[in-house]
Amino acid sequence: MQKNLMILLLACIAFCSCDEADVSKSVVKSDLRPPAYPLITIDPYTSGWSFTDNLYDGSVRHWTGKKFPLIGAVKVDGEVFRFMGTEDIPLVTVAPTSEQGNWKGKYTTSKPSGDWMKMNFNDAAWKEAPAAFGTTHNEPTSKTHWEQEFIWVRRIIDINEDLTGKKVYLEYSHDDDAIIYINGIEVVNTGNSCKKNVLVPLSDEVIASLKQGKNIIAGYCHNRGANGLLDFGLVRDKENKQILKQTAVQKSVDVQATQTHYVFECGNVNLNLTFTAPLLMDDLKLTSRPINYLSYDVSSNDGKEHEVELYFEAAPAWALDKDLQMAQSEGFEDGNLVFVKTGSTEQNILVKFGDNVRIDWGYFYMAADKSNSICNVGDSEVLRNAFVNGLKEASAEKRESATDKLAITTTVGKVNATVSGKLMIGYDDIYSIQYFGENLRPYWNADGNDNIMNQFRKADDEYKDLMNKCYAFDKGLMETATAAGGKEYAELCALAYRQSISAHKIVQAPNGDILFLSKENFSNGSIGTVDVTYPSAPLFLYYNPELAKGLLNHIFYYSESGKWTKPFPSHDVGTYPLANGQTYGGDMPVEEAGNMLVLTAAIAAVEGNAKYAEKHWDVLTTWTDYLAEHGLDPDNQLCTDDFAGHFAHNVNLSVKAIMGVASYGYLADMLGKKDVAEKYTAKAREMAQEWMKMADDGDHYRLTFDKPGTWSQKYNLVWDKLLKTNIFPKEVAQKEIAYYLTKQNKYGLPLDNRETYTKTDWIMWTATLADDQATFQTFIAPVYNFMNETTDRVPMSDWVWTETPTQRGFQARSVVGGYYIKMLEEKLDK
Repeated sequence: MQKNLMILLLACIAFCSCDEADVSKSVVKSDLRPPAYPLITIDPYTSGWSFTDNLYDGSVRHWTGKKFPLIGAVKVDGEVFRFMGTEDIPLVTVAPTSEQGNWKGKYTTSKPSGDWMKMNFNDAAWKEAPAAFGTTHNEPTSKTHWEQEFIWVRRIIDINEDLTGKKVYLEYSHDDDAIIYINGIEVVNTGNSCKKNVLVPLSDEVIASLKQGKNIIAGYCHNRGANGLLDFGLVRDKENKQILKQTAVQKSVDVQATQTHYVFECGNVNLNLTFTAPLLMDDLKLTSRPINYLSYDVSSNDGKEHEVELYFEAAPAWALDKDLQMAQSEGFEDGNLVFVKTGSTEQNILVKFGDNVRIDWGYFYMAADKSNSICNVGDSEVLRNAFVNGLKEASAEKRESATDKLAITTTVGKVNATVSGKLMIGYDDIYSIQYFGENLRPYWNADGNDNIMNQFRKADDEYKDLMNKCYAFDKGLMETATAAGGKEYAELCALAYRQSISAHKIVQAPNGDILFLSKENFSNGSIGTVDVTYPSAPLFLYYNPELAKGLLNHIFYYSESGKWTKPFPSHDVGTYPLANGQTYGGDMPVEEAGNMLVLTAAIAAVEGNAKYAEKHWDVLTTWTDYLAEHGLDPDNQLCTDDFAGHFAHNVNLSVKAIMGVASYGYLADMLGKKDVAEKYTAKAREMAQEWMKMADDGDHYRLTFDKPGTWSQKYNLVWDKLLKTNIFPKEVAQKEIAYYLTKQNKYGLPLDNRETYTKTDWIMWTATLADDQATFQTFIAPVYNFMNETTDRVPMSDWVWTETPTQRGFQARSVVGGYYIKMLEEKLDK
């Protein structure tokens, strides 16, 4: 009983280290079971998540789903407990995907007749081409361009081994609906979704059909719009010994804004483990520092003294794009710290770009206190056996291998009262972004006069102070968000915090501007996308408008430099990490012009002046005049919700145009340009009156002006409320809110009448149109339930179904920063 009470107490204060414990700064524990748990959140590349509820039930993964192995084990009086990660069984390729090797397939875009998925089908009339098949301009793995609505692909594979009794998987990537067969047997039917690098274990029936010699994999894919992709292959498990078999018992986990706290029972000791990303946005040098902390507190739970050691192991995968790339790894000492380091052998800096791509230049590091830690590099079985058997000799000479592991072993010593310590994890990418032909270093080393060792020394020296600041920040965020929107809202904001920030990279432009460049994660990999900036901006407007400017500076530069000559902003400035000019296949004229104008006005509202707008007045004027002429009834064009299909007469897009014109009037007024302000504010109000007539559908407003009986979320109206521009009568939002309440499903309000999926960021904006917190929470509760119950265990998706707890697409995107719109409203009301 006494032991259980002690564990419960420790779970309640897990976030406090022994020499800093102060119950008065306790954060209210989050009750949300996240879809995935943020662990290491530095930037779009150095990003590690737990996709399982227990930290030891699965490998740590990059947000794309690729394994980033990170193992933790504790030895208590000679008994070993694994508390983090898994001893993953390596996979062996049977038939490579296009990312693992080269393969060709026969394909057609015309519907075939008969059993096209079986071996004996005559495909002589089909074309042959290399895989993957997809939209080559935004799917970097695609080697054969496919942009039609449908495709059928047949692939003959040669198997040269007996797979009986082995665990075999189909690995596939698709966008959108896919059906895949092996030897005529259906293995996958995805429905309307898009995912990459999915592993599906094959049934006994399918494995039995795989004979030595020729076999067939056949796939169908339906591209519903925008991107298309189809790729598939086979892999199997390789035999591997399990050494760290026994797991600890996880007692609790709690996700706060900057920290994730775990509590474990490891036999006769308790282990508190905290992952901390000190992303405190009032200090941009700190926010850009590429180092996170893994803190531990170890204490006896039976009142007796115990001998304790800790083991941390990482894989070169943290510094590689593909699993079997060659890496160089080593261990060394620097000052008071001991390090392990790994990076690719080739070091092709800023060569790779795209969405499902990871960094393979620069170096990954783990560091610990030299006084009680040693480092080792080598074979995983050797390293783990050395820890289990108490062999403490360091062996860390530089080695080149695709499969070596890196380990740090820490002697905690005799434990009764709590003993604390830390591990630091960091990444030196050397150069982060290519910006219109010039390679830019990370912001922390913008002038090239710093180095990663110095950053680790600073992180070590500032550890206690930063931990205190993070505890205080997390506590303040939960209190403020709860007051604004309730506890469920606050917990969603806390989960969104690290995801949104770490989906960006901070660099300094050659002209001195801060650039806060997003990667359009799990979408198309675009960099600095305006319609990703727009939904994510509330988080940065709330905490540091300099970062909000950093979201816009590259777009202003692109137009003002003459590199982009159209009378509206670009969609993006490239494909991450290459920001050399727009690469997206289409423009979004009204969308991006409205976004830039509204956000410039929002910056002015937060700062209390329009100096930033004044710097860019000429281009803002050009964009405003474009909206005044073309925005009320938009032509058929792309918008941020382009995944739902393109159409003309978009009513919500029209609201954005109107608010763009109104924002210009708002800014002109702040700059003392009274005549200009009156002209454009009057124009916006005139457009709004026309909008009301054209969009009216009785008890709500339409999806498109020309289609009665339709509806959509008018989330763009929120800026009329936040900026207090009074362009639309209040009754417009009130009528919409009342109608939306009749359309909610179990997991949220659909985006519009066409589909039952939604965008969770837009729900937050729509909810903020409500005049009372109770109605706001009515919209938030289904989103909370989705995140709490979803069966898709990935970093938060913003594009989800509302009738089932499943993701439609997208994950780990920065747009969840839009959850902070309600907090921003509260800030602007003060």
